[in-house]
Amino acid sequence: MTNSFVLVGNVVSPLKLSTSPAGVHHCQFSIEHRSIQVEDGLNRQAFVRMKVVATGEWSQRLASELIEGMQIQVTGFINRHESRTGNPVLALHAQQIEMI
Repeated sequence: MTNSFVLVGNVVSPLKLSTSPAGVHHCQFSIEHRSIQVEDGLNRQAFVRMKVVATGEWSQRLASELIEGMQIQVTGFINRHESRTGNPVLALHAQQIEMI
């Protein structure tokens, strides 16, 4: 099955680095997208703020490369996470990040 997602936006939160008990590195931050999309011939404002998760060795380099306000393109897949309060949150799991 296909689960592919591409989003361009600005980094809007500080990067949070962590390592799981299994030794897997993670980097989390949020990206904000704003644009005008055409839907059924009409302009529609699109806005989304989404959590991004990068996993693996390359994720640790992001801390020195990404800063708040930077525009990036994230390619990956979406997955459900749970917030600390148990509410479902949609997250974009990055497989590639390109600085624009």
